[in-house]
Amino acid sequence: MAARLDHDVVVVGGCGRAGLPLGIALGQCGLRVALYDTNQAAVDIVNDGRLPFSEAGAQEPLAELRATAALEATTVPDVIAGAEFVVVVIGTPVDEHLNPNPQAVVRAIAEFADHLNRGQVIVLRSTIYPGVTALVERYLAARGLNNQVCFCPERIAQGRSLTELRELPQIISARTPEGMARARQLFARLAPELIELQPEEAELAKLFTNTWRYIRFAAANQLYMMANDFGLDFERIRHALIKDYPRAADMPGPGFAAGPCLFKDTMQLAAFNNNQFTLGHTSMMINEGLPLYVVARLERRFDLATTSVGVLGTAFKGESDDIRSSLAYKLKRILAFKAKRVLCADPYVTVDPDLVSQEELLESADLVVIGAPHTRYATLDIKRPVVDVFNIRRQGVLI
Repeated sequence: MAARLDHDVVVVGGCGRAGLPLGIALGQCGLRVALYDTNQAAVDIVNDGRLPFSEAGAQEPLAELRATAALEATTVPDVIAGAEFVVVVIGTPVDEHLNPNPQAVVRAIAEFADHLNRGQVIVLRSTIYPGVTALVERYLAARGLNNQVCFCPERIAQGRSLTELRELPQIISARTPEGMARARQLFARLAPELIELQPEEAELAKLFTNTWRYIRFAAANQLYMMANDFGLDFERIRHALIKDYPRAADMPGPGFAAGPCLFKDTMQLAAFNNNQFTLGHTSMMINEGLPLYVVARLERRFDLATTSVGVLGTAFKGESDDIRSSLAYKLKRILAFKAKRVLCADPYVTVDPDLVSQEELLESADLVVIGAPHTRYATLDIKRPVVDVFNIRRQGVLI
């Protein structure tokens, strides 16, 4: 351990959507927080007291923490050496063949391992392939560090981070009683309840959580397509069966189920089980196939070759500016091959230079498809035919 601790916590990947809210929340608890990130632009924005992305309730506390120097961001890895807790917000990715890369987290840690010290606590925070915690433990032991390694998965919904960090139980895991005690020391400051698991249990708990949500969305989408194919309004049926009926109250509505986690984590779980995961693979085909289904149904009603189509909303979920793995872009790619022209607009997204204004889209498109369930679209005056799989406009199904 470094002789002098400059910070209580350093968050590796700290200017991203998972790391920054955690850093802000810990800073509000009175801890000295450093955010280490290789994205210089994001670091500069954070140090200027601004958010590099949208996150409800985070702007004011960030500005306050920066004003008192309780939180700082940097691209210099030396900062890692001077913190008691090193929180790593780097998860297991899947490649273009949908195979997870279990070594990715270890390789990321290897890039800054020269700055680690004995006695520091390594906290893995993002979704990881089962067994990665053990891989990290072995890697650090081989370097003679033998740090306590904890896996404490992030469980919050994007856009509600600062609220849910303080309201939801936090799963903590470690191999030893000392590691568990250190995890409690950090997260007891935030969460109302701590749930203790072994690392492998916690790794599966995180994957099970996201996979369960993905399967539920797939079930709703399959039922939607079934009702729609028979000319029936799925939302009317869903409303009837969930109204004051607790055993069906959790049935989600249909829509594009995507984002950076649900699909990826379902594929990780399939790989973990030697690809013997029929339910997961079927869910992938249903959810990933919904844009194809929408276009196929449109082709029955419209001559797409002579039709300009507007995709209204490109974020992966409502009231978000995050376009990672958004199925609105899959819809756009399919329509680009089928339709005369495709225009996309989203009032929240700032990273896509090809977006047009909402006004231009509504003026130029012959047909509008709701691509993200932003609540503002519910009452938007649209003079063109509207296809709304999410049914936020409560006008039934047009396809």
